[in-house]
Amino acid sequence: MNTEKIPSRNDVPSKDKWDLTKIYESDKDWEADLASIPSLAEKLESFKGKLADGADTLLAALKADEELDRRIEKVFHYASLLNSADQGNSTYQEMYNRAMMAYTAAQASTSFYIPELLSIPDEKINTWIEQDEFSDYRVYVKKALHIKPYTLSEKEERIMALQSESGQTANNAFSLLTDVDLDFGTVKADGVEKPLTQGTWSDFLESQDRNVRKEAYEKFYGTFEKHANTLSALYSGSVNNDIFVSRARGYKSSLEAALYSDKVPVSVYKNLIDTVHKNFDALHRFYSLRKKVLGVEELRHYDVYVPLVKSVKSKISYEESVEIVRNALSVLGTEYTDTLCGGLLNGWADRYENKGKTSGAFSSGAYDGYPYILLNYKDTSIRDVYTMAHEGGHSMHSWYSVRNNPFMSYEYTIFEAEVASTFNEELVFKYLIKNAKDRDMRLYLMATHANDILATLYRQTMFAEFELRAHETVENGQPLSTEVLRSIYRNLLEQYFGNEMHFEKSSDLEGLRIPHFYNAFYVYKYATGISASLALAKRVTEGGAQERDDYFKFLKSGGSRYPIESLRVAGVDMESSAPVQAALDTFRELVDSLEKEL
Repeated sequence: MNTEKIPSRNDVPSKDKWDLTKIYESDKDWEADLASIPSLAEKLESFKGKLADGADTLLAALKADEELDRRIEKVFHYASLLNSADQGNSTYQEMYNRAMMAYTAAQASTSFYIPELLSIPDEKINTWIEQDEFSDYRVYVKKALHIKPYTLSEKEERIMALQSESGQTANNAFSLLTDVDLDFGTVKADGVEKPLTQGTWSDFLESQDRNVRKEAYEKFYGTFEKHANTLSALYSGSVNNDIFVSRARGYKSSLEAALYSDKVPVSVYKNLIDTVHKNFDALHRFYSLRKKVLGVEELRHYDVYVPLVKSVKSKISYEESVEIVRNALSVLGTEYTDTLCGGLLNGWADRYENKGKTSGAFSSGAYDGYPYILLNYKDTSIRDVYTMAHEGGHSMHSWYSVRNNPFMSYEYTIFEAEVASTFNEELVFKYLIKNAKDRDMRLYLMATHANDILATLYRQTMFAEFELRAHETVENGQPLSTEVLRSIYRNLLEQYFGNEMHFEKSSDLEGLRIPHFYNAFYVYKYATGISASLALAKRVTEGGAQERDDYFKFLKSGGSRYPIESLRVAGVDMESSAPVQAALDTFRELVDSLEKEL
């Protein structure tokens, strides 16, 4: 019997890998920069006790800080990418850990810096930074002043810095356990035993063969079930660390701590959940439609990802996918499309799955090097076209940000990032539906689009609600046992999926396998992002030069504005529930159309 195998990293052709020589020509060059970090930290440390001496001294310190931060970013970025592509490689693990240690040590030795900066009288520092010489640092200083109420003493900041590395232990252990150590076995599909991995999981769940879906589901979650207590302990540790940090700094809650630096009101998070709850009916109708189309007596948890239109098969090569992205995004102009597509074909992207590679996809941009993209591209899934466009949106956001902002204020927030990515997905949908050759393809795309909005808006909001409940449980004095976590998640599953769904015993383990939960209160940004992006895509495609220019103002703003303000410049007010409701209305319209035609 034939068995498909996942290639090792060494067997992957260089053309299919990202080109990291744009960061460092060799590991030797990386070693040299790593070794330089302590001396750069010492240079910044030499300003201790002097920051308030005068504008010239402060400016020199800011330049020393910039040099240190940029060097750390470059060193860490390189090691992180190497490790992501091959987590089983002990050399790359060591490089990543050494970069983290260097970062932690630099943080500890320069922990005086922010508290001392913030101790300068407001009137004095605000006068200094208005001088022309401070133009590259003005935004950075103003954002530092924003967090002044929650900045601790020098001694306390040193302790927090020293704790930051150990605070990543749960996340690191989770990643190694789920991406490297766990063996999910194989699944028989099309007469072939195929490996079940984090990367192939979605393929099996999209299979038209229900037996394949069932086998994949049971083996996948059966493996997680064996490690349920370990996974619960890891996530509980991550939550406890979040709460420790928020309480140590004096925030009212871990949620406020996560949102404050971006000036995102807590009301934005809670309004998102409330607005989604008011629109459960369309979601439940969609699951009823799914049950009808599949012709099953009971809709099971492994039935929710299979495409509803059976006759449509897709096989799109990587290169073909790039051209779809190019055509779909043409409204943004040739500079945008030529840059992105050129990057996807020449060094930005790590294209396919290999052993030890991080599952899923991400974009990782920095001030030096390319805005890199990790993919696990499969030519059998049209979703991977969307994924390419999605991550490309992140990377182009980074590309424009780097070219229009100084280093100290180029980084945009995650809140904004998910707008640029899902904006691209929406344009891909519009292009594909316009060029659909038959009814089946059109229906397939509509169903896929509905699924994507469901996954990004409804599902990520459910995840966001789980995170909130988990953190609030601990903040209210109750520990997170395996049973408590599973109970919270099952309750949410029943709310969001409605009465049509028959859940498996292991269904609630889903809450223990989501990597994003280790970056607390992150996932809600997917939901707000798609809400903003749907509004902006409509605005850009139906508007003219002004609307497109407004969108590019948003891409180019980088970290120069707070996210709510940045999106207002682009034409969307995220403090209002209107964008979320409009996105939910789009989903409702798709469900209406699908109910009529299926």
